[in-house]
Formats: sequence, structure tokens, C-alpha cells
Amino acid sequence: MKHHRLSFAVVILLASMAFAQSTPAASDTPATKEDIQKLFEVMQIHQQMRPMMDSMMKQQGAMVRETLKKRYPQTSAERLARVDRMMQDFVKNMPMDAILDDMIPIYQRHFSKTDIDAMSTFYASPTGQKMMREMPVLTTESMQASYARMQKQMDALMQKAEQMEKEDQKKEKSAPVQPPVQQKN
Repeated sequence: MKHHRLSFAVVILLASMAFAQSTPAASDTPATKEDIQKLFEVMQIHQQMRPMMDSMMKQQGAMVRETLKKRYPQTSAERLARVDRMMQDFVKNMPMDAILDDMIPIYQRHFSKTDIDAMSTFYASPTGQKMMREMPVLTTESMQASYARMQKQMDALMQKAEQMEKEDQKKEKSAPVQPPVQQKN
């Protein structure tokens, strides 16, 4: 589930970086793989992804640590350190090139060649380059600003899940035991 959330977050982040526009008109020429690779190069996506992933995983790691401490107060410092190492390995082994390759058909579905060329022009401009330089800091600060709210939501979700589990256990204990039905041959 963490992997899906992370992948979803990366897609959302990259889509917002591309200033998502409306779906291209049918008369627009489709963007080629090379067009999109050029856009990714101008946007310095590959170089931007690692710091963004590190920032997201740092944030996620803090939330996981908090949740583990609350759910399992007896959790040892060594166990928390193992979780930290596991998350660091997860980011380190993230197949960035493959993720970018997976994104190409998505961009092709949503953007025409004209759209991709316009975005490439923007990101090659001084303002576009400034945006790319500032994006890691914006991402980090945004995640820091939202941490308390996200942790509160995570705690509420965990409480609901625990309550559901308790209710299900009560139902199972109180349900009358039915004798097995024998099948006729």
C-alpha cells in the first residue's frame, strides 16, 4: 500500500509540474516518445525525482514511526531503526528510469505534440528553470506544512480500522455456531 501511495504521489507531483492542460483535440498530432523524453530532460525530471522521493519517504517514515509508536508502544529503537533502513532501501532501489518510461504513455494520452512542445519551451525558459530549481524546496515545505494534518488523518484511520476489527471479533464470538451442512450424493 505504501508503494501505491508513493507512486500515486509521484504521478500527482509530476502532473502538477507539467501544468496539466485539457485533453488535446483530436486534430492535434500525438506526442512521440522522444517528444516526452525531451520534455523530461528539459524539466530535469530524473534529477528532480530522487530529492522528491527522499523528501516524501522522510515524511512517510516519520508518519510510520509515529504510527508504530502509538500502536505498539513497546516498539524498540532497534525495530524503528530497521523500519528506517527498510524505507531508505526502498527509495534507493526505486527504478527511476522504469517509472519515467511508465509515464510516457500517460503523457501521450493527455497531451498532444503541441502541448508537450509548449511545456518544453516553458521549462527551458528562465521562469521554468526557476520553477524547477524551487520545486524540491516547495515540495519539502509543503510536506512539512501538511505533516500534522496527515498524521491526524492517519491516526483517525487507524482508530477506525481498530474499531472495525473489534466489532468483527465481537460478531464472530457472538454468532451461533451452525452445524456443517452435509451434502447429498
